[in-house]
Amino acid sequence: MATHQEHHAVAPPPGDSYVQSFARGLQVIRSFSAKAPRQTLSEVAAASGLTRAGARRILLTLQTLGYVSADGKLFSLTPRILDLGFAYLSSMPIWNRAEPVMEALVQQVHESCSAAVLDATDIVYVLRVPTHKIMRISLGVGSRLPAWCTSMGRLLLADLDSDDAIRERLASSEREAFTKHTVTDLEALFAKVMQARRQGWCLVNQELEEGLISIAAPIVDRGGRAVAALNISGQANRTSAKVMQETMLPALLDAARTISRLL
Repeated sequence: MATHQEHHAVAPPPGDSYVQSFARGLQVIRSFSAKAPRQTLSEVAAASGLTRAGARRILLTLQTLGYVSADGKLFSLTPRILDLGFAYLSSMPIWNRAEPVMEALVQQVHESCSAAVLDATDIVYVLRVPTHKIMRISLGVGSRLPAWCTSMGRLLLADLDSDDAIRERLASSEREAFTKHTVTDLEALFAKVMQARRQGWCLVNQELEEGLISIAAPIVDRGGRAVAALNISGQANRTSAKVMQETMLPALLDAARTISRLL
């Protein structure tokens, strides 16, 4: 299973404040992924929904700015593209202060720890402290996973402004069964999100990937709103849901509270 990186083009809103050329430039950037790191002009145009001429102008502009390089007929992103993402991370120094807390948690529970924020129907990883590789998918800062079937995602969905907003976000998610354990029914998922809200934590057992178990706690601001989530993930054949809840949840909740205080 590949890391969830799909992005769907959004129709421009009415009015003259929408800069279509800028939006098309972002579509071109998003057309590159782990599956398509190097593309021809035709491939970029097809993936972006643009004409060859339109894609070419944008690629050449990005190349002039240093965000794209060309090797013969193949285009690829350059490391400078990371500036765009790290501008977000550097604007939130909380993650520099949170990292030692997460490292201490990993030392305590001997499992990987991650932090993520909600973006539409996805969670986006902003920090990760791994122990060893337990997933077939490769995760790092900027990786995306669907919110509806992940522990951090369900916890963050639970903090949306209304039940209707939660149902709408779940309904607009592409709910495919990744394993035999995956819950895809809309009402059953809503119930799971409500359970996470009541508990103040969320455990997902092998719904995203066979053998993967994860438990998450919220990172809240001074107003009590969940601005991010923190999780511990491990292997189900080594750590059962019961054991994870009994032995790791208290330490996870404590780490999440510590990071929340740093806000």
